[in-house]
Amino acid sequence: MRRSIFTEEHEDFRKTMRQFIEAEVVPHYQEWYDAGLVDRSLYAKVGDLGVLGIEVPEEYGGAGVESFKFSAILTEETARAGVQLGGVAVHLELCLPYLQKLATPEQMQRWMPGFIAGEEMWAIAMTEPGAGSDLAGMQTTAKRDGDEYVLNGAKTFITGGVHADRVIVCARTSPPLESNRRFGISLFAVDTKSPGYVVGRKLDKLGLKTSDTAELAFTDVRIPAADLLGEENEGFSYLGQNLPQERLGIAVSGYAQAKAAIGFTKAYVEERKVFGTTVASFQNTKFELAACQAEVDAAEAVVDRAIEAHDAGELSAVDAASAKLFCTEVAGRVIDRCLQLHGGYGYMNEYPIARLYADTRVTRIYGGTSEVMKLIIAKSMGL
Repeated sequence: MRRSIFTEEHEDFRKTMRQFIEAEVVPHYQEWYDAGLVDRSLYAKVGDLGVLGIEVPEEYGGAGVESFKFSAILTEETARAGVQLGGVAVHLELCLPYLQKLATPEQMQRWMPGFIAGEEMWAIAMTEPGAGSDLAGMQTTAKRDGDEYVLNGAKTFITGGVHADRVIVCARTSPPLESNRRFGISLFAVDTKSPGYVVGRKLDKLGLKTSDTAELAFTDVRIPAADLLGEENEGFSYLGQNLPQERLGIAVSGYAQAKAAIGFTKAYVEERKVFGTTVASFQNTKFELAACQAEVDAAEAVVDRAIEAHDAGELSAVDAASAKLFCTEVAGRVIDRCLQLHGGYGYMNEYPIARLYADTRVTRIYGGTSEVMKLIIAKSMGL
């Protein structure tokens, strides 16, 4: 069935990104994979293409396009090539929405030029060693001291944390209320060059090897009050407002990875010979790939509907949870079956399917686990 959500302009962007990835990413990807992070110069090159400013309002130097579709295309094209672009997705899909909704005009004037150019990369720090899905349990504090806040604590699993120039840090500015334990959290745009700000270990992950993930530590980091995002103590509500887009992005990633897996596997089984014939000629191979294709077709329909709903301002938290749950679970099943069709070679990291297998596993964990998604959906059903 023909996809109807993309225009000619979108497809032109897709061609541009495909050419860019083939020329600027694929030739260097193994080196970045081995190093555990992309080269910092990649971000400036992405910025030069204008990618980082597509959704930034025109008054701050961007294109002012209010649509998630370009981000979705970027996700699809990186998956198609079997690569990752480091912290670009976090920069665009997680951080930018907070800035658009919460930053003052003065803050946007200060931050957007570097943001758009890829000269100042952003990340977001929510998770702590003792607080994952339960964000209200965070222990990092930011105490007011005159025209500054003093930040102390630690964060972990921070994607883009090694390369980041600014990080949106969630911290407690007031104790929780007995009636509302979510009260008292605030958001700050923290300069990573600040004294007392330390990037700890670059974490050794199962997958997403080129996406630098770090531990962060804060010891008496002084943050100008001018770098507070939104209202003090209201940070938890802001986090909830952006979750639908974050989960939509993960759903798109799951779908795109599953689709890519079928492409890689079809090419492999048409070339690989066993018992004197191609693996593609066996009925089991045909049936397995046909079943995978049917699942990916369904995931594509879910993703496209969710993207349209998001662009119309109608994507609810429940809708996003459902899309994330379905698409990431589909990705897990499809990529596992595709790896099986590769046989022993599927277990080798030199083959894209092995990397996809490792990369997609976290989609059922970050942004809210599959179990949390089920709770959200069940609650909406009155259960």
